[in-house]
Formats: sequence, C-alpha cells, structure tokens
Amino acid sequence: MSDAPLGPDPLPDPQRLTHRRVVAIAGPIVLSNATVPLLGLVDTGVVGQLGQAAPIGAVGIGAVILSSIYWIFGFLRMGTTGMVAQSHGSGDGAEVGAHLLRALTIGGVAGLAFILLQAPLIWAAFQLAPATTEVETLARDYLSIRIWGAPATIGLYAITGWLIALERTRSVLVLQVLQNGLNVVLDVWFVLGLGWGVGGVALATLMAEWSGILLGLWFARHALVAALRAAQGPTRLFARDKLARLAQVNGNIMIRSVLLQASFTTFMFMAAGHGDVTLAANQVLLQFLGITAYALDGFAFAAESLVGQAVGARRPQAVRRAAILTSQWGVAGAVALGLVFWFGGPAIIDLLTTAPAVREAARDYLFWMLLAPLIGIASWMFDGIFIGATMTREMRTAMLQAVAVYAVALVVLPPLFGNQGLWAALMILNAARGLTMARLYPRVEAAAR
Repeated sequence: MSDAPLGPDPLPDPQRLTHRRVVAIAGPIVLSNATVPLLGLVDTGVVGQLGQAAPIGAVGIGAVILSSIYWIFGFLRMGTTGMVAQSHGSGDGAEVGAHLLRALTIGGVAGLAFILLQAPLIWAAFQLAPATTEVETLARDYLSIRIWGAPATIGLYAITGWLIALERTRSVLVLQVLQNGLNVVLDVWFVLGLGWGVGGVALATLMAEWSGILLGLWFARHALVAALRAAQGPTRLFARDKLARLAQVNGNIMIRSVLLQASFTTFMFMAAGHGDVTLAANQVLLQFLGITAYALDGFAFAAESLVGQAVGARRPQAVRRAAILTSQWGVAGAVALGLVFWFGGPAIIDLLTTAPAVREAARDYLFWMLLAPLIGIASWMFDGIFIGATMTREMRTAMLQAVAVYAVALVVLPPLFGNQGLWAALMILNAARGLTMARLYPRVEAAAR
C-alpha cells in the first residue's frame, strides 16, 4: 500500500479546477460503491449455505433494522463534507480537523446511546415489523452482537465525509475495500468454517466495522492531533457558535432526508395497492435507481468537495466552474446509464427475477428507467452543489416544495393511469427537486462573495 492514503495527502489548490481533477475525485467513489452490493450478496449466500430459510430472514431483517437506525445519522457524512471543504478552501487548517472531531463526538455519543437503549429499540423494531418466532429469535441474536458497532458505523459517516472534502477519495476506496473484504473473509470463516451461523455473520460485520473506523482514524490522525492542539481544551472546540452551525447544517439535511425517504416509502405503499406482481416489478425496477445512485454519486461528491472549497476561498467564479465541470460529467453518466438500461434492461430484469409475470410487468415500465437518470441528474448534482456550500436550509426548502408537487401528482396520476401514473409521479418528484434548487442556485455563488 502506498503512503498516499496513509499520510496527510497534499491539499490541492482549490482554484485549479479541471476535468482530470473531477475524475480523480469521482472514480474511487464509483469503485468503492461497487463493493457495497457485493457484501449483501455474500452475507445472504453464506447464510444460505445453512440450508434453512430462517437464518436468511434473520440476517435480512436484522440488517434492515440497523440500517434504518443508523440512517438517521447519515447527515454526518454530508454535513462534514461541506464544512470541512469550506474550511480547507479558506485555509483554516485547525477547523479542518475540528469539524471531524465534533462529528466523531456526535457519532460516539449516538452509538453509545444505541448500545444502552438496545432492548427497547429492538422491541420497537419487531413491533413495527413482526416476524416468526424462529426468525425473531435469530435476528435478536444478530442485533445483540452488531449493535456494539454503532459508534464505529456512525463515526465512519463523519470520516468518509471528511476524506471526500479533502479529495482523498482513494483513501475512501481503500477503507471500503478493506472493511468489506475483511467482512467477506470473516463471514466465510465464521459461518462455513466454524459453524457459528447467524452470530458468525454479525461478529464478522462487527469486527469489520471497528477495523474500518480504526483505519479511518489513522488516515485522519495528523488533522485530529493538530485540531486538539489548536483547541487547547473542549471549551474552544465545542464553542456555542460552532455547535449552532453544526446543528443548523445537519438538522436541515436530516429533515430533507426524512422527506425524501418518506416519498420513496409512499411510492412502495401505493404500489402495493396495484397487486403483488406490480409491487414486485416496481421493487425490481427500483434496483435500477440504486445502480444509478451508486454510479453517479461520485460526481455529486466531487461537487460537494470542489464547490465547498471554492465557497471557502470566496471565489464565486470557481463555484460556477466547479458546478459546471462536475455536472457535465454527471449528465454524461446519466445519458450512458439511460442507454444501458434501455438496451440491457430486459437482461438485468431477467437476472433479478425468474418469475415470468414479474418479468413481463417490469418490462412494461422499463421506459421509466431510461428517463430516470436523465430526469434525476439535476437533483443529484444540485444536492452535491448545495451540500458543498452548506446551504442546507435551501435544500430543505426545495425538498418541501418538491414533495408538495409530488403529493399533487400522487393524487391525480395513479387513479388515472395506474402504475404508469405512479412512476410518472416519482419522475415529477425528481424533476421538481432539480427545478426548485436550480431557482435557488444563484444564492450559492452569492455565498462565495
């Protein structure tokens, strides 16, 4: 392994904005995202070798419960990226590390709270999503082990955001590959080699999570030490004005994310009203949206870093160039994905399901998968631009307006056009997100003056 990911990477000039720089940031993110679905496949495949349905269900429901809990703190990744990028752009090295320290403190406190409150949390989860006695028993065993990784998992959101802000995305790739690779190796050893079953899967993930946070802290060690020295105590590090900005930035991101998640949940609930086959077809097609997000995230992350640095440097022209360069790559990626889905969509559907009725239904709605990347790219790129500028209040406002438009579309279109109308409403949501943020974009450049 080279020294680049391990030591303090040279911090690039925030005004030197080129296509090569955009690709250097985005490329490792796209590669690291590709490892995420692999881990879920391995977890399922290893447990599937036990020859019983209950362990598969237990691992699946346990993972969903924890993902839902941890997701609440996903704002740490985005908020940390924007604030760190701006501090880096302004040349404030002490705050570059201080932002990470504050975010890690939030992650540690939240993780500890989840550990202490695990009994009522797990009880409430199974009240909302009841399972058979056997599955619930195994899932409780899984959760009782994995919950001890809560501080590490939440803390990794902050470290990932910090690395992206400083364009150290190769370090993100190394971290992701090591963590997921270790998880896979331990999965196979604990479950198939030692016969530890569901508990082995949970222990493998727990050890991988803590290995990931330790590696991330190693990557950030120089900045953390410098921040501690500069702060000279917790009073300055956790000053009221610093905490107020942290709460404002991250609070708005959380509201925006809750609204977005609620919109997708509503989509699935309404799809259920069209029958099991349509529901299954929509679930298959939503995997196309997942692929789109994984593939295009890198360009949105590049926008977060480059726009944030330009805002911190007080260079509105650099903000505009960063927004244009990253968006050009995002649009190119969206066009490429749309073409892949159009020509390769039937083969992808057949790979995801063997049910003839579901395959046929999914093909009926495949046209929306061609449009989805093209319509959605504006909203994804503006998310990155606004996060970099830490204009999260504007993001929240735009989301509220877009959800209002989406609600009207849901009332009007599905009753007239069925599931086609439901997909049209989802496209309208993404279009409205892009348009409302486009209207507010001039404020981003104004923030850099």
